[in-house]
Amino acid sequence: MSVEKLIADRISTSNQSKGNISKPIVKIGVIGIAIGMAVMLLSLSIVLGFKNEIIGKITGLTTHIAISSINVNSSNEPEPIVISEDTLKLLRDFKFVKHIQGTAFKNGIVKTDTENEGIILKGVGTDYDFAFLEKHLQQGRLPDFSGEETSNEVLISEALAKKLDLKLNGKMLVYFISQHAVYDEEMRRNVIKYERRSRNFTICGIFKTDFADFDKTLSIVDIRQIRRLNYWDKNQVANYEITLKDFSKLEANDEEVWNLLGYNYQVSNVKELYYNIFMWLDKLDINGIIIIVLMVLVATINMITALLILILERTNMVGLLKALGMTNINVRKIFLYISFKLIAKGLLWGNIAGIGLCLLQYYFHIAKLDSETYYIDAVAVQINWLYFLLLNVGTFLVCVLMLIFPTLIITRLTPIKTLKFD
Repeated sequence: MSVEKLIADRISTSNQSKGNISKPIVKIGVIGIAIGMAVMLLSLSIVLGFKNEIIGKITGLTTHIAISSINVNSSNEPEPIVISEDTLKLLRDFKFVKHIQGTAFKNGIVKTDTENEGIILKGVGTDYDFAFLEKHLQQGRLPDFSGEETSNEVLISEALAKKLDLKLNGKMLVYFISQHAVYDEEMRRNVIKYERRSRNFTICGIFKTDFADFDKTLSIVDIRQIRRLNYWDKNQVANYEITLKDFSKLEANDEEVWNLLGYNYQVSNVKELYYNIFMWLDKLDINGIIIIVLMVLVATINMITALLILILERTNMVGLLKALGMTNINVRKIFLYISFKLIAKGLLWGNIAGIGLCLLQYYFHIAKLDSETYYIDAVAVQINWLYFLLLNVGTFLVCVLMLIFPTLIITRLTPIKTLKFD
């Protein structure tokens, strides 16, 4: 063990300085680091968890990449498209593609004895991935669209069921406006004909995602219902939805899909379709960075203050060590060793508190949120051990680097100025 470390350990464990002002200041410095680290861990976990939860819900209810028609429709419903099996095979062969499914949409109005409510029916087939909705199923079961006959089952949200007083296994009457081209004998050309149609669906299940923008209107039906209502062929869909294996590579994968399809189709990713939501999520990153920077600054300032007081209280000792031949660098090492121990102690307690609170929230959902505002009913946290490690290492290094400067005061202390003789 070096002399510097031995002296630093003696100073750290000494009880002779109970009356000195440095003792409470050092405790405050350690507490400041602990609180700062706990806040940083919580902030990082909440930002990551919140973003992960919101992105998971958006992509679970929609998709990562959507392929649709390039034609502009005056109505709010997309034009049908057909992609050949050869092209679909090329898309599936991309290493980044996890799943492809065809979907269609239809606007409708649900009519009950007392209420009328506009909804969006999403038509899906046997290729649809129900994993996300299965996790959020509250009552009943998922619809079964595997039969040869078109299914009348519908999966609705809890918000819609409560608003319209709809019950599991009950009926839901929906009215539609369908349009299709017919030949007019008098005008001798095709004209667009509009007609009112209706369907009486059976509610097989009720889901709840807490994502109000979707829960209020979205219902799941057999895609064959949408085709019949829109007079489409059996192979026509509104969108082909592509789920990726790695969401972080969304833009790059989106470009590869676009390069394959060219200008024949509209290729859009979820960040483009829901630009405002992702802009809001990006701002959360800025808030998290600001909190981390402020906490590191507070922790560093506390330690600088504690270190300066430690040095000033031991000016006599500094003078004596220099008189005995110790260099400025060696004396500075003593106080840096003390600082290392204090920083490590603060980080240890900060990690215990911060990770402990994260685990409590992760498993017990203690802190609740208004799902109407935040799209989730409890504060979401994500335990990322790599980020936690990087945050600890980064905080330790910043504090250590900043503490090098206050030790420069030692170079100004000389034995003549500091030693006192009785």
